[in-house]
Formats: sequence, C-alpha cells, structure tokens
Amino acid sequence: MKIKKEYVILFTLILTLALYLILRDPDRTQYQLPDVPNIGKADISKIEISKPDATIVLDKKDDTWHIAPEGYRADTDRVRNMLEILKGFAVTALVSESRSYSRYDLGDDKKITVRAWTGDTLAREFDLGKAATSYQHTFVKLAGDDRIYHVQGDFRGKFDQTLDNLRDKTVLSFDLGEIQEIHITKGGEVIAFALTQLPVEVTAGEAVEGKRPESQKSKRVWKTSSGAEGDETQLNRLLSTLSSLQCEAYVEGKNKEDFANPICQVQLKGSKEYMLFIFKKTDKDAKTYPAVSSENDYPFLLPEWQANNLMKTPDELLKKPDKP
Repeated sequence: MKIKKEYVILFTLILTLALYLILRDPDRTQYQLPDVPNIGKADISKIEISKPDATIVLDKKDDTWHIAPEGYRADTDRVRNMLEILKGFAVTALVSESRSYSRYDLGDDKKITVRAWTGDTLAREFDLGKAATSYQHTFVKLAGDDRIYHVQGDFRGKFDQTLDNLRDKTVLSFDLGEIQEIHITKGGEVIAFALTQLPVEVTAGEAVEGKRPESQKSKRVWKTSSGAEGDETQLNRLLSTLSSLQCEAYVEGKNKEDFANPICQVQLKGSKEYMLFIFKKTDKDAKTYPAVSSENDYPFLLPEWQANNLMKTPDELLKKPDKP
C-alpha cells in the first residue's frame, strides 16, 4: 500500500510539471512596453538637444537645417543621423524601475535631453544615457515615465555634439565642370589660366586612307594669356580641393570685414565667380590660417597643410618642359 501511495504522489508531480511546461508562455513578459508613435523624418521641423552645460536648437527652414538663434547652417550628415534615430526610435526592453539613474548616465550631471517637434507639436522627448555593454542598445528614460528602457542602437554620440561640431564646415562648393578660368595672386605675382580647346593630331594609324575625318579631335588645356601651358595635374588637384572645401573651424568674434591684405587670393570663373582669400597667421606658431570665401558669410580657419597646398606660386602651376 505504501508503494502504491508513492506512485500516486510521483504521478501527481509529473502531471503538475507537465501541465506547467505545456501552459507556460516562455516569451511572456511581466510588463507592458510603452507605445512610442512613429514619426517621419520629413515631418520633423525642430530638434532641441540639452546637455548639462549647453542647449542647442536646430530649426528646419525651406528644407535646410540651421542652428538657432545664430542661423548657422547645420551639418547635413549629422542632422540626418539624428533624424534616422528619431524616426526609428524603438523601445525594446524595460531595464530598471529603481530610479538609479546615475549608473546609466541618466543623472542630471550626464544625461542628454532630446526633444523633437513636428510643426508646433512636441512629438518626441526622452533623456539619453550611455550605451549598454553590448553596444547594441542605449539606456533612455521617456518623458513622464520614471523607468529606464533599452532603445535599439548605440546612438548617444550622435546627439552628444557641440555647436561647432554641428556647423556645416563647407566653405566653398561648385561643379568642377563649370570652371573656365583660374586666377591666382600670391606674393605680388599674378597668374591666370583659361580653359582652351586644342586640336589633337591624328596619327597615321588612326587616319583612314582616302577619307577625311568628320570631326577633329580636341583636348582641354589650361593656358595663360601668353600661351604658356599650365600643369594639368596641379591645376586639377587645386580645383578638386576647392570644389568641396571644408574648414577646420570658424573664427569666433570676428566678421569677414575684419580681415584685409590676403597673402593669397584664388579667383575662379564659371557660371558665377568664386573667391577664396587666405590671410597671414594670427600667431607664428599657429597651425591654421584664417580665410574667407565668397560662398560663406563667416571667416574660418584652414589647416596649415591644406592652406599650403592651395597657396601655389605661379611657377609651380606652369607645365615643366619635357626633359631631353
């Protein structure tokens, strides 16, 4: 009888365990994740980034992002990264309800508060902490919610920006194909090149006997008014650099009018005129040169190596005679 009773108990335990394994939901969580509404990138019109030491506001005007209230143009790529995160903002897990914010860099001394508007409507607001140890998620606290969550992606660095980092550093930009003239003034010397089409001689192997070519081959050559030919490699490298020229930083507290007597001046003529003026270093040990451009409203700094590459003497830009 005792053995029979033990079998009943064993059977009951097995049945209970089986029912538990069948009925339990391994994916069931004990909490409800907040519903974060979707917003489109194109709908976002304003972004505010508040850090313990500063607040930066980005405004979209005529599809172009500016830094308010100064009106500086914002870096397109950096703003695009922010918009991607705001659009795809996905809460994936509850991390903590303990309000231990400091351990997640969500305390007042380290958190970054991000707000985004669509028109006049505040569409997104959250406090941004550090990345999780996996670097696949970031700790955040949503507005009006004391709990801490995981959001997909490691993106604190995308919002942890300074005003200078967010400024568009492009100071000169144009289409390479439109430039027809190059004028350079340096050290009292002036040299000018114009783009000229020169005929290319057809060799005997290329000519077809008894037939006249329908069109004469030609090549584009940079020439001075005296007929001297420019160094194609040097001039093309110069134009390539200038066509998407970016500065290292902007000169704070000064206007373009505060700079005079450039040590080098580059003038390009195409569909419009483009100008770059490079000035003497403010300090002999400085690693940058101040400069201004016709395509930017503010004075800026060019790295020493870059300015030196742009400040070519006339002799360096002329084609060298072939060695015998």
